[in-house]
Amino acid sequence: MILTKEEILKAIKKGCIRIEPFNENSLGPASYDLSLDKIIHIFKNKNYPLDIKEISNEPEKIYREITEPFDLSKSSYYLKPGELVLGITQEKITLAPNISGFLIGRSRFGRIGLMVYVSASFIQPGVSNKQVFEIYNASRHIIILSPYIKIAQIVFLKCSGSAVYQGVWKDQNF
Repeated sequence: MILTKEEILKAIKKGCIRIEPFNENSLGPASYDLSLDKIIHIFKNKNYPLDIKEISNEPEKIYREITEPFDLSKSSYYLKPGELVLGITQEKITLAPNISGFLIGRSRFGRIGLMVYVSASFIQPGVSNKQVFEIYNASRHIIILSPYIKIAQIVFLKCSGSAVYQGVWKDQNF
């Protein structure tokens, strides 16, 4: 079941959903807008094979080896057509064990070819962290990325039962 604005506000009051920082103006009819933080990670210009077995065993190590941070507060980033970068939410999202979420792109950006996730849009129940964006330029134009733009939204879902994510990215903060 997708939570509507009224149900999201009730869940926030009960402490089942925490969004830090929270801005009620970012709350829509059935979603909450999320902002791109100031640090993104760009892929290094090295063309070497990535073995998915190694990535499966040590994803954080491989990720650190193939990307480098870029500070959007010092300079905007010019995302080339066909380029992928990793961003992170400005907001920390904390969910109760019976609430999960999905990251969804905002249509105003999707219509120009900006995708905010490639394959990992699901947010596990019980998380308490910032969420990573897999930002991809599917257009033929350069797209300029700047910090604190409301680039995506989260849709909250009530789970049947309870669970808490304990995977490798449970404490991600970039």
